[in-house]
Amino acid sequence: MSDVPLNRIDTVAGNLASPSDYLALLKPRVMSLVVFTALVGMVMAPGGIHPVLGFTALLCIAIGAGASGALNMWYDADIDRVMKRTQSRPIPKGTITEGEALAFGLTLSGFSVALLALFVNVVAGALLAFTIFFYVVVYSMWLKRSTQQNIVIGGAAGAFPPIVGWAAVTGSVSYESIILFLIIFMWTPPHFWALALFKSDDYKRAGIPMMPVVSGMAETRKQILIYSILLAPIGVLPAILGFASFAYGVAATALGLGFVILAVRVYRMTDDDKAMLPAKRLFGFSILYLFLLFAMLLIERCLGLLGFVA
Repeated sequence: MSDVPLNRIDTVAGNLASPSDYLALLKPRVMSLVVFTALVGMVMAPGGIHPVLGFTALLCIAIGAGASGALNMWYDADIDRVMKRTQSRPIPKGTITEGEALAFGLTLSGFSVALLALFVNVVAGALLAFTIFFYVVVYSMWLKRSTQQNIVIGGAAGAFPPIVGWAAVTGSVSYESIILFLIIFMWTPPHFWALALFKSDDYKRAGIPMMPVVSGMAETRKQILIYSILLAPIGVLPAILGFASFAYGVAATALGLGFVILAVRVYRMTDDDKAMLPAKRLFGFSILYLFLLFAMLLIERCLGLLGFVA
């Protein structure tokens, strides 16, 4: 497709799309994180849910997350063509048209929200609808291109799944689900700013006002450290507030300390550090950090349900 003019892509893309292209529109890696954190919210919630309804809820949340990804790629098609890390996506590659991505995303959005509301409960359906709206409209269409705080405020979209999962079981929102939200919310800025440090040229080329582009590397490193210090105690809150064990608290404290240590190393980087290994290490560790926290919560709750822990 490299020799097809951009103004002709929409006329030929529909004939080239494969199932893998439509799967790519769903952002499967992001979807997997959404499903995992939503599952933790469901399992942590008091009471229980019928396995069929639980599977339906997770399916709807997964489809809703995929719909958000497709709509994001539709709206961001112009900058995806410019950024090196996104040029292989289906629309820039020319295998799916922008119109097809829009129709696909809207269809999946409506289906997932309606199914969740009708078969599980209205509260969960409404929260899923708001999550999709927040990611597509508030983050993608407004914040991403207008402010360096885009990932701070917009990060709320990625933090909602545990609340949606909790609501699928209880039909309500509680302080426990809000704590799970806060962990992801505070994790998002240092995670993405670490990426932005070594991808700043890409964001600059696309005209996206990420913090390294607008405020410089030094300010970004300082903000990464601040948010990492704030994140560490929030990650321990489930144990402090009594809905996770002491063992979780110890592990979360150790992980939080590791996060802060890596953030300090990022803070000490110099502007002429082209390799940016500390930033890359923090980015990689941040993924492990979030996974381990939620995995521990999930395992503890499952063991508790099986009677292995008090």
